[in-house]
Amino acid sequence: MTHKIKDIAAALGAAAFGDTDLTIARVAEPAQAGADDLALATNQAYADALAEGNARAALLWPGADWQALGLAAAIIPDRPRYAMSGLTAMMDAGQGFEEGIHPTAVVADDAKIGAGVSIGPMAVVMPGAKIGAGSVIGPQSFIGTQAELGDFCFLREQVSIGARVRIGDRFIAQPGTRIGGDGFSFVTPEPSGVEAARASLGEAGTETAQPWARIHSLGAVQIGDDVEIGANSTVDCGTIRDTQIGSGTKLDNLVQIGHNVIIGRDCLICAQAGVAGSTRIGNNVVLGGKTGVSDNIFIGDRVITGGGTIVLSNLPEGRVVLGYPAVKMEQQIEMNKAARRLPRLFRDVAALKSAVFKSDASD
Repeated sequence: MTHKIKDIAAALGAAAFGDTDLTIARVAEPAQAGADDLALATNQAYADALAEGNARAALLWPGADWQALGLAAAIIPDRPRYAMSGLTAMMDAGQGFEEGIHPTAVVADDAKIGAGVSIGPMAVVMPGAKIGAGSVIGPQSFIGTQAELGDFCFLREQVSIGARVRIGDRFIAQPGTRIGGDGFSFVTPEPSGVEAARASLGEAGTETAQPWARIHSLGAVQIGDDVEIGANSTVDCGTIRDTQIGSGTKLDNLVQIGHNVIIGRDCLICAQAGVAGSTRIGNNVVLGGKTGVSDNIFIGDRVITGGGTIVLSNLPEGRVVLGYPAVKMEQQIEMNKAARRLPRLFRDVAALKSAVFKSDASD
């Protein structure tokens, strides 16, 4: 799979310079780039590394002097990192899944399979399931009873989609994604220690041991268009209503979305984040890695949390937060600075006490 410089530039809406008929087979980092590679030097910091490799062409930053860098050709987009989205899509060789149903796959007779679908080895498609045109169901994946997938969905190996889950078009699930497991819902015959601790802010706890009774998940999961979910991430079914994820939202690896959660459009939820049950998240929210979100709260549009943040209460739209518990990022930074000053402050106080006591003794 090769492309000419002029064709790549046209596809990216970028300017092309030099020998635009030069053919590219791969993309590479500048220092490792060979003669048939397109080096990715997206800012000035990568310029020196170009000399370490053998690239004849590179994708450069606006204003770069491609001739001074010793290149035969260059592509210069307005926003290089954004251009990488289109470039990597062009150069992606895929996973090698072929159209058709593998002989070892188990597909229910009444399942509706669209045109051009690939169903891999040992995959299972249950009764009443619907799979849209051009979709890929990877090896050992499972599509539950009456589950629905839109067109051009791409499920890597060992992906599970539970019963009655509904997913839009162009969904991507990385290996081990689990959609539609039961929610973590349990209740005790009498008010539990957890309920007492929450009501009393920790003053009361468990007094007597009680068994936990399971609350079944009667809801399912609804997922919009253009959603991506990372490896080994999980989205639980709702208890009564469906858990919902809006179009354009992206989940990283090892993310947990609890029962009844509603997530808006175009959110970005980074690795190891967890959202507890019945929380509502607005549009364009970014949850940094290891963010924890408590249950039954609301996070407004365009909120950003720094890595490791723990959100325990509602957040208004546009707020940028950090810390445990979450506070405005600038406030947390000042708190961190103050905490680093504490050892010096303790030494200063000790010195002052010593001076005062010596003065009192001399009097």
